Amino acid sequence: MLHYIELIFRNLSVWGLPVLMIITGIVEFALGLYENKWDKNERILDIVCFVVPKIVIRPAIVYFTLLALPALLPGLKGIFSWVPFFWGFLIIAVADDLTQYWYHRLHHQVPWLWRFHRTHHSAPYMGMAMASRQNLLYTIFFSQIYLTAALTYLGLGYAAIFVTGLKSLITTGAHSSIKWDKPFYTKKWLHPVAWVMERLISTPATHHAHHADTTDDGVGYYKGNFGNMFFIWDVIFKTGIITRQYPSGYGTKNYKKEEWYAQFLWPIFKSKKEGSELSADGPMVAQDPVEEPALNYNITRVAS
Repeated sequence: MLHYIELIFRNLSVWGLPVLMIITGIVEFALGLYENKWDKNERILDIVCFVVPKIVIRPAIVYFTLLALPALLPGLKGIFSWVPFFWGFLIIAVADDLTQYWYHRLHHQVPWLWRFHRTHHSAPYMGMAMASRQNLLYTIFFSQIYLTAALTYLGLGYAAIFVTGLKSLITTGAHSSIKWDKPFYTKKWLHPVAWVMERLISTPATHHAHHADTTDDGVGYYKGNFGNMFFIWDVIFKTGIITRQYPSGYGTKNYKKEEWYAQFLWPIFKSKKEGSELSADGPMVAQDPVEEPALNYNITRVAS
């Protein structure tokens, strides 16, 4: 049984996740969850962001990191191989996701970093199509990749397989337009499970809020809910809200449908859209249009 479980997570970490995302994406399209928002520019951007990092960028980063580590950390290969699986799993899960939380959070809170992450938030929809949507440089400097590679070199590679597989499942589910967590909120007997789940891991409700196009409805919260695999970081650092609701709109109000190559390769290539954050003389952070705030009282605030 353990052998088969290992095979599942090993394959999930290699080719299983892309296949799972494609299948889920097909289901989303069949259900009409993209509402005809996937035009040519969005389609090219999403496909390029899905293929290039998985086929070229991430494998290259891991390969060269593992190639460089013997010189950077001589004699330390496999030094932690004695660590039991449970503790290895816990170490990698915490180190991997906590560093990603701060990497992600800084790209929202430091103005000059925002444009490297903006591509992920420009999509006016949620789903598998946009789950991998990131600027190239954001992906290249993704701290989590290097950290996991280093911990693998130090002897925690077996645990890394399971962490990567589990994280892939959780983050994929959190980005999906299929609201699989809704029954946990609507069925009373599942409420205790929902209370624990929504504070521990990212769910569609909490992560969709992060991708909302406004905070004025009391549901959207792109200024927080930064957690990737674990939502508990938002609880600990007081950067999250829990509403058990889903935003009415996604993306950014100031989105100008910038060219796919500008969104993927900025600042190497810049947008020709006037006033865009990605244009040559555009603002570092564009201001969203002012909206009338809507009242919403069904909010559990875990933020200060």
